[in-house]
Amino acid sequence: MEQQQQKSRKTESKSKEGGNKGNLVLGSITATLIAITPYLYSLYESVPDIKVWDTFFGTYTSVYYESLLVLAWTLTGKIIPLFLIFIWFFTCRHWWYHSILVPIAMYIYQIIIVLNDDLAFADDNQIFYLIPVMAIVIPSIYLIRAQIFNKINDADKSLEELEDEFKISPKNFWQKIKQYF
Repeated sequence: MEQQQQKSRKTESKSKEGGNKGNLVLGSITATLIAITPYLYSLYESVPDIKVWDTFFGTYTSVYYESLLVLAWTLTGKIIPLFLIFIWFFTCRHWWYHSILVPIAMYIYQIIIVLNDDLAFADDNQIFYLIPVMAIVIPSIYLIRAQIFNKINDADKSLEELEDEFKISPKNFWQKIKQYF
């Protein structure tokens, strides 16, 4: 009997160590990605200040900006915050993390507008395109919040324990991505 308990303790400690190692590696990768964002932002400086750029991928002509450097600077100003918000979305453990979809949708819309060279104003009327996203996200967050407060009134659990009940914890990266779609 005692030997079985010792074996189960060893198995538990090994599984905890394996989980901790995985979390440590994933956390280190995430921290590294966040730390290199200033360098990623400065990548636009390697783009030439010309109107037409001919590369082995093809030729790109900047019609609206008339300079690829300005286009690259504008895009990095949208892509880097979007990148950081994606990291926040996939690492957030709070029940309200779906509200992060609103700024994600906003930045994606802005990137599409920046790439559309024929448009005169880059940030014009974006709220109309965000309304469908907000129409889904805001009521769902309110309903989750209402459920949490109903359970608080009926139970002796703390808010943190109730948040843990609403967390969906997938086992790997692909399950986490499938959770959102």
